Amino acid sequence: MIVASRYAKALIDLAVETKQLEEVRKDMQLVKNVCDNNREFMTLLQSPVVKTDKKVAIFKSVFEGKVSKTTIAFLNLMASKRREAFLQEIASDFDEQYKQFKNITTVEVKSAIALDDKARKQILDLVKTSATGEIDLVEKVDPSLIGGFVLTINDKQVDQSVKRKLNDLKKGFADNTFVPNLN
Repeated sequence: MIVASRYAKALIDLAVETKQLEEVRKDMQLVKNVCDNNREFMTLLQSPVVKTDKKVAIFKSVFEGKVSKTTIAFLNLMASKRREAFLQEIASDFDEQYKQFKNITTVEVKSAIALDDKARKQILDLVKTSATGEIDLVEKVDPSLIGGFVLTINDKQVDQSVKRKLNDLKKGFADNTFVPNLN
């Protein structure tokens, strides 16, 4: 979303200029977490019935003392410009732009069971051959994969799961017109 991207960019620029980038990133991660985990909070922010001064008071009660003054000022600006409904997307975009700024590649690996240290190291070594900069490894457990893993780097995906291989076999049998020779 263009609005979210522009506000996130403006906040990154401000944070870099004031040398508070790391602090503001932590703040925006907290904001995103609050937005992701509190449907009522997001409903309230998106409501046109709730007045701007009430939203500013809510930001103050929820975030004051937990985030920097820069972030509080940004949240208040969002409310005064009536852009608070985009807060969740702005926080997400901020994190993506932060990673681009810092040259961090997010790599997601899904596996049937939690990765052990050896598997984690092998995956990181594999990824480091094609990615530059720092690697942010996000691990997820998905028992439905049965075994193997699904690796996602940016918009590329490598699916080495047992689930996919079984589905490929099933599809192969379904498409096969194999008729046994009974002679």
